[in-house]
Amino acid sequence: MKLILAMIRIAKIIETKQALSDAGLPSFTAMPVLGRGKGHGDLEKAESADPELKELISEMPRLKSKRMITLVVTDDKKELAIETIIKANQTGKSGDGRIFVIPTADSVRVRTGESGDITLD
Repeated sequence: MKLILAMIRIAKIIETKQALSDAGLPSFTAMPVLGRGKGHGDLEKAESADPELKELISEMPRLKSKRMITLVVTDDKKELAIETIIKANQTGKSGDGRIFVIPTADSVRVRTGESGDITLD
C-alpha cells in the first residue's frame, strides 16, 4: 500500500477530483494548506518592477494557498494515481505542485474491522 500526498493548485481540485473518479480512484481526502516551494514566482513578476518592491518581495516570501489531497492505494494502482494527478494538474509552470509517495503498512476499515488491501476498494 502507498499513501499518496499531493499539493496542488486550488483551481485544479475539481478537475483532479473528476480525473481520480474517472480512473477508479474516487476515495481521497482534500484539505486547504498554505506553503511555498523553491520557486520565485513573485520575484519573476517583479523583475521589471520597482527595485525596492523586488527587494521587499525577496525578503518576505509569501505562503500560497494550495490544496493537499491524500489517498491510499494498492501498490498496483500507485502509478495510475500519480499519472492521473499529474495529468490533471500539469500546466508546465512553477507552482503545479508536488506528489509524495509514502509506504503504508496497513489499512483497517473501522466499521467491519477488516484490514489490508480489501479496505481500499
